[in-house]
Amino acid sequence: MKIKKSDSVIVIAGNDKGKKGKVLKILPDKGRAIVEGVNFIKRHTKPRKQGEKSGILEKEAAINLTNLMVVCTKCDKGVRVGIRTLADGKRARVCKSCGEMLDKE
Repeated sequence: MKIKKSDSVIVIAGNDKGKKGKVLKILPDKGRAIVEGVNFIKRHTKPRKQGEKSGILEKEAAINLTNLMVVCTKCDKGVRVGIRTLADGKRARVCKSCGEMLDKE
């Protein structure tokens, strides 16, 4: 999986096309991710405890990974991601446009 938690991503398809956000959670078994500020749903809630408020809450819903692209810090746009093996044998994600390393390690 080429998108990881805390990556900056851009939505390339759907109602929120063009919006940027940070990945909060990855759901690998479903092929989806929860992105900050993207794909809001309305949740109607009842008060469960004494003093808790009820009403309509807005929260982020999962979005399909195929609708997301990683944003390169150097290019500042959505880019395809490649994998490069480093000299010490570790694998790192790289931007296919400029060759910039996306992993901070």
